[in-house]
Amino acid sequence: MLNEEPIPEMAPATLPLLAAADLQDSLMVASNDLDRLQRLLSDATETLMGHFYGASSQISQLSRLAAQHPELPERHLHETMGHLAGAVTALQFQDMASQLIDHTHRRLRNCADRLARDVMGDDDEDGAAVVQDAPLRPNPVTQDEMDAGSVELF
Repeated sequence: MLNEEPIPEMAPATLPLLAAADLQDSLMVASNDLDRLQRLLSDATETLMGHFYGASSQISQLSRLAAQHPELPERHLHETMGHLAGAVTALQFQDMASQLIDHTHRRLRNCADRLARDVMGDDDEDGAAVVQDAPLRPNPVTQDEMDAGSVELF
């Protein structure tokens, strides 16, 4: 878990150039890994949404069927509602996970940019170094577990 304290500015040239370059590369690799994780999470969410809409359609069909055949047990409808509630919980998890990934990605990018600027110099042949802003809040999501319950949209 990331430290929730703001990251202090580094003093210029506190690391040897080679060590700073290696550290910056590692930060960028971690940032790229987070990008890949975000894409995987997005793909899984698309699949989940397909199942969510399928369950919703099934509920509509079961409701119509139950109205025509009152002798059918209601447990089928309740089981389907339970699956739908699980899908909503998973969607909430996806939203929180995406927020944390984005937050961590921005924090890593800020560290890598500051490291490059502070150790390798503010200007080069391409111009002044650009440092992406760090997130203002230490943590975008305060919840650390998911339980079935009321739906809270973000």
